[in-house]
Amino acid sequence: MFTIGDFARHGRVSVRMLRHYDATGLLRPAHVDPATGYRHYTAAQLTRLNRVIALKELGLTLQQVREILDEEVGTGELRAMLRLRQAELQAAMTAAAARLVQVEARLRAIESEGHMPTNDVVLKSIPAVRVAELTATAASYQPEDISPVIGPLYDELFRRLDAAGISPTGPGIALYEDSPEGGGRITVHATVQVSAPLRADSELRVLDLPALDQAATIVHHGSMDAVVPTSQTLSRWTDAHGYRATGYPREVTLEHHEDRSQWVTELQSAVVRA
Repeated sequence: MFTIGDFARHGRVSVRMLRHYDATGLLRPAHVDPATGYRHYTAAQLTRLNRVIALKELGLTLQQVREILDEEVGTGELRAMLRLRQAELQAAMTAAAARLVQVEARLRAIESEGHMPTNDVVLKSIPAVRVAELTATAASYQPEDISPVIGPLYDELFRRLDAAGISPTGPGIALYEDSPEGGGRITVHATVQVSAPLRADSELRVLDLPALDQAATIVHHGSMDAVVPTSQTLSRWTDAHGYRATGYPREVTLEHHEDRSQWVTELQSAVVRA
């Protein structure tokens, strides 16, 4: 048997926590010395302790943990519960990291107000291009609403291209327009350049994107969650040079890496003289 101190060390918990579990009936000592009141535990009780800690990590109350353990939940079911919680935590961490990038981007935009560089903006014409596309709706044009939509949309687009035996011949081009649903919603067009006949069936649409006679363009380096300063540089240049944007900028993927901070994307904003 282990003393309460030894058992706490083996279980990687505090003595205070073990005393609390004893008081609540969640994990009783295997033996209590009637003379001294000292608690003793067995190695077999580590199994229950591990389950208590794991279920607590799922966000359950001690009462709920006790009810589950009293029902003797099997190892397979407990593993499935933990896998689900693991996926939820990973998703929360990913979302938090994206929000941090967005906050940093807004901060850079604020700090650059009044002296934002505009020498990287290029005015040029964009030729027509044939693309395959899929569309979906995002809640708004904010990066935190666009990113969860555009990624899965491209995954599905490439899956369908592969099934159709069509290979991309150029970069991905993301397009945006106000959704007919209203309410600030945005229709997201995930497209990629292809060399294929025009088609519009239930699985895949191939169409020609029209040329842009004049487009103010700028290259953004890094995650699209941090695009705000670059996008606002483009907007300031457009206004300062007497132009007016006629829609949302296209986003042309020039370089795509697993590390999002290494992405290179060209923003192309169709403009006319104001």
